[in-house]
Amino acid sequence: MNEALSLGTVDAIYTGVAFLGQSYGPISISDYPFTMRSYEHWKAYVASDLFDEMSGEYRKVSGNTIAAMTYYGARHVTSNKPIMSPDDMDGLKIRTPNAPAYQMFPKATGANPTPMAFAEVYLALQQGVVDAQENPLPTIQFKKFHEVQSNINLTGHITNSLAMVVSPVTLGKMGDDGQALLNALAEAAASTSDEIVASEAELADWFRAQGVAVNEVDRAPFMEAVSPMLTSADVPWTPEIFARLQAIKE
Repeated sequence: MNEALSLGTVDAIYTGVAFLGQSYGPISISDYPFTMRSYEHWKAYVASDLFDEMSGEYRKVSGNTIAAMTYYGARHVTSNKPIMSPDDMDGLKIRTPNAPAYQMFPKATGANPTPMAFAEVYLALQQGVVDAQENPLPTIQFKKFHEVQSNINLTGHITNSLAMVVSPVTLGKMGDDGQALLNALAEAAASTSDEIVASEAELADWFRAQGVAVNEVDRAPFMEAVSPMLTSADVPWTPEIFARLQAIKE
């Protein structure tokens, strides 16, 4: 999709920042585990000079314009057993999207990340091809993963977001109307983010009413397991970018 966007084959896409990182690595930082402290931290980051600078660098490399960021929700692990500590992740075969950002958390906790197309996940869980998956509560509900998983473990390991990105070809054709499109997408993103936050506040109780075990998790041991990887030489950002992100106040 990102390639089609640059070529003008599609006008706009709605994609994870982890995949934008294929063009400009540092912009994927917010999709990595525990780089964001909360939804409020994420909002402050999206409004920050740091994000503005990285968006500009992404545009230079790809030609594409990030119109807006939409909050997608905090990602949690679903499974057929309680996941209360990193030890409970050991050996777990967990479906993840096919991007390094999503594979870090399983690797840090001893699980086996298994990339798989999103459309295949329900059947793979039902048939035991994978043991677990991770997604925000609204997505778990919409895709009915709770029908084939007995436990939702509130790991909140990634504060997930999607970028609305517009092709330079499209903006070039639109002329002055291009800014109106960008403004409309930003308005839609803000509205959607508010709806996701409201949905998250209600869904834990909804899942419990369906008979699903929703487990409150002490996130500190999970954060400790991931922490060394966030400042290693393997991540696609500099220590300066990481420090600036952590310095942003909610």
